Amino acid sequence: MADAVTTLKGKADDFLGTGRRKTAVARVRLRPGQGIIVINNRPLDVHFHNLSHRNAVLAPLLETGKRESVDVMIRVDGGGITGQADACKLGIARALKKTGEELDKLRDSGLLTRDSRMKERKKYGLRGARRGTQFSKR
Repeated sequence: MADAVTTLKGKADDFLGTGRRKTAVARVRLRPGQGIIVINNRPLDVHFHNLSHRNAVLAPLLETGKRESVDVMIRVDGGGITGQADACKLGIARALKKTGEELDKLRDSGLLTRDSRMKERKKYGLRGARRGTQFSKR
């Protein structure tokens, strides 16, 4: 693990991508390599325990067939686990797009589209965004 992190230091031939989802932000660095994925200096399976979150992160790499040919280093913060996984997915897809190859598969499978849904703000006089106070007859 320690040597995996040291091999992912910055180089000039890196491809960068930024992914966002809700309040999570992921900064992704892609480089040719053996398929090492490091998120916040931890391996993929340590950061994301849930299989569906891991599959979301790996989706752009599997779609383009580059799972074993690129190393990925991700710094992600904010939001929850699901938001972080989706932010990583978008960041990886954007970084793959910058490699210059024809990757229409990413656009066709919806991996380059940002999910714009955000939390609705609380309104005054209500208990949340939409829920009112409980009616009391007496």
